[in-house]
Amino acid sequence: MFGVVPKSIWQKTNPADANNMCTWAMRSLLIEDGERLILVDTGIGNKQDEKFFSHFYLHGDDTLEKSLAAKGFSKDDITDVFLTHLHFDHVGGAVVREGDKLLPAFKNATYWSNEKHWEWAVHPNAREKASFLQENILPIQESGQLKFVGTEKEIEFAGTEKDIEFAADFNLRLAFGHTDAMMLPKLNYKGRTIIYAADLLPSTGHIPLPYVMAYDMFPLQTLKEKKEFLDEAAANDYIIFLEHDPLNECCTVQQTEKGVKLNNIFKLSEL
Repeated sequence: MFGVVPKSIWQKTNPADANNMCTWAMRSLLIEDGERLILVDTGIGNKQDEKFFSHFYLHGDDTLEKSLAAKGFSKDDITDVFLTHLHFDHVGGAVVREGDKLLPAFKNATYWSNEKHWEWAVHPNAREKASFLQENILPIQESGQLKFVGTEKEIEFAGTEKDIEFAADFNLRLAFGHTDAMMLPKLNYKGRTIIYAADLLPSTGHIPLPYVMAYDMFPLQTLKEKKEFLDEAAANDYIIFLEHDPLNECCTVQQTEKGVKLNNIFKLSEL
């Protein structure tokens, strides 16, 4: 999770257990927008076999169903499933197993990806193939519920200088270091800008620039994208929504003489 950074350093913020495993969250975001109920990312799901889950030591009893029910909703209420990218810990909950069939978990929803990333995922390179499980991806397309965001040109140039409009008060920017054409929601909420950071910034422990995951396909691209993002977030007081941080849901950052540092941590409900 921290690439070339030595364990003796990173374990100060994310201590490992006896199996050299760290605890991580898979934090989705639910957006109520008029008649639309948009779910950003779906976690790992539960349809894989025992061998698959034995690698990850899942713990806790949180599920999408319980989290939705706590807000008064069910899966059938979701109108849009926005997938930042198609790695199994982000898209696994998008598809369920019913008998011998694999079906969309959200039967009334439109699923959103972008064509560039979709092609990258369905024709994966050997290094990333284990993260793109076809049973998480192809049933979405086969259902007819899949749509793509943006044009090919918009996707190519949607970085830190240009956003793509998805919905009212919901734009997106793209990052290309972790995987090709990962989408980051950029939301206007109560007069603030919220960035759903996905795997560009998994946790507060990843704020230091060299802390780049070994999972990233293009780490130097991530380094560039993360610096630009953090500088912008500090200058504009963005709220960074953290998908994988086990303790911290949201944070802000500030510019210091030693670069961008963590400023405040809080929950979105505290706004």
